[in-house]
Amino acid sequence: MRMIFVIALMWVSLTAGAQTTIHNPLLYSDIPDPDVICVGKDYYMISTTMHMSPGAPIMHSRDMKHWEIISYVFEELHDSPANDLEGGNIYGRGQWAASLRYHKGLFYVFFGTGGKSYIYTAKNAKGPWTMKLQLNQYYHDASMLFDDDGRIFLIYNPGTIKVKEFAPDLSGFLPGGVDQDLYSLNDRCLLEGSHAYKIDGKYYITMIWWPRGGIRTQLCFRSTDIKGPYEHRVILSDDLGYAHHGVAQGGIWQTKKGDWYSMLFQDHEGIGRIPCLLPVTWKDGWPMLGDENGKAPVNFTLPNIKEKGKSNFATSDDFSSRKLHLAWQWNHNPDNALWSLSERKGFLRLKTGKVVSDLFEARNTLTQRTVGPRCTGTVKMEIDQMLTGDRAGLCSFCAEPGGIYVEKTDMGQNLVMFDRKDIKATVPIQTGTLWIRMECNFTTDTAFFSYSTDGQNFHRMGDGFHMIFSLVHFTGNKFAIFNYATKTAGGYVDVDEFKLTTE
Repeated sequence: MRMIFVIALMWVSLTAGAQTTIHNPLLYSDIPDPDVICVGKDYYMISTTMHMSPGAPIMHSRDMKHWEIISYVFEELHDSPANDLEGGNIYGRGQWAASLRYHKGLFYVFFGTGGKSYIYTAKNAKGPWTMKLQLNQYYHDASMLFDDDGRIFLIYNPGTIKVKEFAPDLSGFLPGGVDQDLYSLNDRCLLEGSHAYKIDGKYYITMIWWPRGGIRTQLCFRSTDIKGPYEHRVILSDDLGYAHHGVAQGGIWQTKKGDWYSMLFQDHEGIGRIPCLLPVTWKDGWPMLGDENGKAPVNFTLPNIKEKGKSNFATSDDFSSRKLHLAWQWNHNPDNALWSLSERKGFLRLKTGKVVSDLFEARNTLTQRTVGPRCTGTVKMEIDQMLTGDRAGLCSFCAEPGGIYVEKTDMGQNLVMFDRKDIKATVPIQTGTLWIRMECNFTTDTAFFSYSTDGQNFHRMGDGFHMIFSLVHFTGNKFAIFNYATKTAGGYVDVDEFKLTTE
């Protein structure tokens, strides 16, 4: 008994002295619109992936610092043929600003696509996830709220904050239930990003507001009744000293030990929108975000929390697994008949299935997040089964991409470095195996591209490529491995390896 007591005492002592140091931005990668919940000792986060598939990634953490993707809410969405790049595309649409909740043993996710809205549920955050409800109407930046009396609400904001009441079985909205406007700032300024909570008998809605001449600002609305009236207060207005881009939009949560935190994001140009973790202090019944001066802290510590785990949202891959690593996402829904990890063991085979005019129309373009402040991605592929007109390579993928591709011609093979729609360099090559490298520097938003035919000696092509963030795609620059046909479908490349290094 004495030994057990001593061990227990030692454990309490070690736990009490543990702490985790946080540095903002927390995750230097495109992980926007975060919503975080705490379930026991576990933290779960969902974010936006727009037109990528699978979508709505669920990340897990034990220390709020290290986050790992454990599942996706859906493998594919089928709002329209455009999700399959048929007759159009869904760039700038798709899944975004999801609400993640846990209620009576079930995880819930609500999100909209710009055309429709969905509810998915799962008993385990690792999945499987099941579609519970599809609504043929889009509810912008919406948040689910499970009330103490069992009623379920949806708070959303197309400029004005609104609330609707669900049927108890989530089969749709409740006829005769709450359905009304809650609040409008009446200043014609941006107001969106709802996150709704019931805390100590009061209703709280956090949102972003972009005042004229100001920065993205976090607001909180409060009422003793779901239907209002609501009062509001600015709970954070700070840019972490970066380019007047306000840290805003996200949720708050309470840990098992009773502490409160918030995860917001910040626009960071070429890499996209990156998350920041902030402490929360309750003052006069308001959740004030940031440090004692109301600023988003660059560094702070989490008391009584031991660092545990690792972040794993971007990775190297030798394609030896039976499944793609969760870090990978396809541009739009994939054509699963045209890619394989089994036809040649240890390789990802990418086949062309139709003739297209450019990269944006290409099916089965495989993407992965870039990581700041600097990272390098190198792909090795075997290209001897390409057909005339095929283009395969590695690029920085966004609304204005740049990169290197090898093009098969009647005369042989040419390497092409492209910058948007411009060809910057062309080199004839003769090889069956090719390495292409992309080096990213997000302190300058510049990428450089090079190639090798032996894996050792790399030759730079073109000048530095300037990476931008554009609302056309609403995503940061990503690594993208692609292969598409411009003349005849049926060729393929075998991707042997993707190697990622970060600093």
